[in-house]
Amino acid sequence: MKFEIVQQIGAGVDAVDAALVDPTFLVRMAELPKLGSAEVVSQARVGDVVNQDVRYLFRAELSSAVTRVVDPDKLTWIERSVCDLTTHLTQCRIVPDFYGGLLSGRYDARIVEVDDGARRTITGELKVKMPLVGGKVERAIVGGLEENAAAQTTLLDEFLGA
Repeated sequence: MKFEIVQQIGAGVDAVDAALVDPTFLVRMAELPKLGSAEVVSQARVGDVVNQDVRYLFRAELSSAVTRVVDPDKLTWIERSVCDLTTHLTQCRIVPDFYGGLLSGRYDARIVEVDDGARRTITGELKVKMPLVGGKVERAIVGGLEENAAAQTTLLDEFLGA
């Protein structure tokens, strides 16, 4: 399933980019809806390019049908990112710690300057490989991504004092 999410942030592009590679901000991502934790696993910077892995834990109510197939404590993944702080383009892959055969995802996030701050546009694709219910699960995940993006915008504005 392809998706696009747009965030309007009250700070400039350089400040937004800097926050999105700041470990202090990244661990605060655990405050977002349906995330139980956020942990910076690795981060390396060469010039204006930052490679980072951040592990997240999904935490939300799941139906009994889902919990028959997956263990809620194993709904963790790495967001593997390459962040170019010059072009303001970040490329991410979603790498599940468990159930890797069931889920794959990737997205690009581009930040551009606008009159009142920055606009971050996230475009990507998510695939859930489960017969009969895969599309429904994809739509639910993308809905959660949209909810988290709205909450992340508020968190960024707060963190950056915008």
